Amino acid sequence: QVQLVESGGGLVQPGGSLRLSCAASGRFRSINAMGWYRQAPGKQRELVAGITSAGSTNYADSVKGRFTISRDNAKNTVHLQMNSLKPEDTAVYSCNADVTLRIDPYYIMDTYWGHGTQVTVSS
Repeated sequence: QVQLVESGGGLVQPGGSLRLSCAASGRFRSINAMGWYRQAPGKQRELVAGITSAGSTNYADSVKGRFTISRDNAKNTVHLQMNSLKPEDTAVYSCNADVTLRIDPYYIMDTYWGHGTQVTVSS
């Protein structure tokens, strides 16, 4: 019912920048919180940044001051601007959305994930 598609990953040198985007589509009543997670090889998935529908944000300590999350509610998209990238930022980045669905006669909240996009920071 809901699809999340990420774009913008790739290979970048240390100190460089990338901008990730995630577009939500499908049949839903509303999108609540959205976020970006990452998983590096051999490590657990971790929250990178989150943003509420009202625009409140939170960040992992490791990315504060370097990454910025934003969203366009009219386009159902969320972005992650990543600056001053480091080799330790290398991971698969996935977006996540908490969505309200209308399934008559009820409203149901569910969480959806994108398939992920690879970010590699290397010289």
